[in-house]
Amino acid sequence: MPDVRAAGDTADEPGPSPKSANAPAPSDESNDPWATPGPKKNRSESTSWAVTVRSRPPAPATAATLWSVLATGVLCALLLGEGLGVNLLLVAMTTTLAASFAARRAGRRPRPWTWAWALGGLALLAVPALRDAGWPTFLAVVAALAAASLALHGSRTWLGVLLGSVGLLNSLVLGIEWARRGLRDRLSGSHGRWGPAVRTLAVAVVLLVVFGALFAGADAAFADLLGALVPDVSVADGPWRVLLFLCGIAGALAAAHTAAAPLRWDRLALRSGRARPRWEWALPLIVLDLLFAVFIAVQLAVLFGGYDRVLNETGLSYAEYARQGFWQLLCATLLTLLVIALALRWAPRADPRDRTLVRAVLGALCLLTLVVVLAALRRMNLYVDAYGLTRLRISVTAMEIWLGLVIVLIMVAGLVGAAWLPRAVAASAGAAVLTFGLMSPDAIVAERNVQRFERTGKIDVTYFQQLSADAVPALDQLPEPWRSCALKGIAADLKGDERAWYATSWGQVRAREILAQRGIEAHPVCADGNGYRAVHRDGAVSGAG
Repeated sequence: MPDVRAAGDTADEPGPSPKSANAPAPSDESNDPWATPGPKKNRSESTSWAVTVRSRPPAPATAATLWSVLATGVLCALLLGEGLGVNLLLVAMTTTLAASFAARRAGRRPRPWTWAWALGGLALLAVPALRDAGWPTFLAVVAALAAASLALHGSRTWLGVLLGSVGLLNSLVLGIEWARRGLRDRLSGSHGRWGPAVRTLAVAVVLLVVFGALFAGADAAFADLLGALVPDVSVADGPWRVLLFLCGIAGALAAAHTAAAPLRWDRLALRSGRARPRWEWALPLIVLDLLFAVFIAVQLAVLFGGYDRVLNETGLSYAEYARQGFWQLLCATLLTLLVIALALRWAPRADPRDRTLVRAVLGALCLLTLVVVLAALRRMNLYVDAYGLTRLRISVTAMEIWLGLVIVLIMVAGLVGAAWLPRAVAASAGAAVLTFGLMSPDAIVAERNVQRFERTGKIDVTYFQQLSADAVPALDQLPEPWRSCALKGIAADLKGDERAWYATSWGQVRAREILAQRGIEAHPVCADGNGYRAVHRDGAVSGAG
């Protein structure tokens, strides 16, 4: 899939010269499915990387770009001071406009992957609008920034995707200087137009303020509506609002400058590893495959009725057996990806027999690793059954599932070609973060613990104080007094966290509706909300203090 290129980029990236009769024959490596497209060899190796990735000087900032940047700064100052919610989407819209105006001025055209990254980034910003939990919101915002940066850079190689995801940082300073020059050019050539524009804007603001105040004083319903829609700005918040305004300006300028002149990270390439003799790389991998196979055989024996025998020999409980193994299997999955990367770097693939051997050995390793992933997930399930689900446990489980997906993508790349693999892995990471946030992990944690309570009669009410408003619908299903014990801390947080509509998530709105309908009952066992670890069905309390 082609990336986004500026108009006329072919001038500094010349196409292939006409074939001659003496041109060398294509290498067998062109048939290698693991090969990824590298940069064109149009610069000497002595050229510094900064010169290699540098784009053409950006076109001057247009008036539309500068107005969009100003709107972003104003929205940041007015909306982001009270928290995150729908306001992030509003800020993202004006930033997108600034970038699109700059890209159009530079002659850049959006390509399919540009739309994919841009729409994916906007979708990720729906997480803070829907969910109250801070940790999936943080992951979604970071992933949205990375997707936006990739949309502006259009990278396709491993280095391009990795560096392009943080490429906006390069324009934080350059964008300010670029805007200063554009603003100076605009002012120098349009003295007669700025005066009327400023006067018109001032008159409009005065009319809105005067008549808005009059209508608000004349009708209480209109006053309530106006109060809910208009941000509450106080003098005490002045420094904080100014800082948000400057941050919004800098961020929008960075996006616009990148859209006008992105760094060409795809021009960088790692040096190819020196091909090793066949036995030097194949033998260790074959031994590793055998080790994986033996481990999986033991796991299958345990899975089909061997738990009692294994646990009697080790002296471990089911929960201890699960807890002992999951983290090691997670590390094994991560190290396997590293082994695959190193093998692809050093394994010779010029000869068809070498390519066949690489496919067979690494394909077997990928298949065995998928079974290890399933074993790790099985152990985590045993662990959760014994001790309950927590944020950490659901997070590492989601990560293990994503690593399994990456291994599947690598296997597919080995069969059909790997040119698409870097962007597919990055897109799968963004999709995983989006799915994780929309699934509401806090709600899943609460739901699983409620189910465990119904099955075992054990529940840790103290842990629920850490959860967000997303957990309220599940915790509301508990009988009293456990319901009030579990919801007491969340209800107190919601009561002291009244925000404007644009900074309130749908999870908070839903939680407030539930608490308003049923309320929280006062129970002696909940008098010290942080003093009890577990409350059992018979009313006994364990783990006080």
